Amino acid sequence: MTALPKQLYLFYRDGFRSMVVGRTLWKIIAIKLFILLAVLKLFFFPNYLENNFNTERDRAGHVLENLTRTPSAR
Repeated sequence: MTALPKQLYLFYRDGFRSMVVGRTLWKIIAIKLFILLAVLKLFFFPNYLENNFNTERDRAGHVLENLTRTPSAR
């Protein structure tokens, strides 16, 4: 059972070592993902609780109320 993870690791390690263009492509993919996720976080997921509630107690109360509310009450 321990031989399979080692074989997989060696397979991918040797494959990435022999890549020439692939390394550059993987770097480009990683950079694009980072930029995409950073932009999404900044512009599409604002910190709602931080902006609308002043204290930790108010934030916790809001979260608790929304998590424990039954579907018919919504």
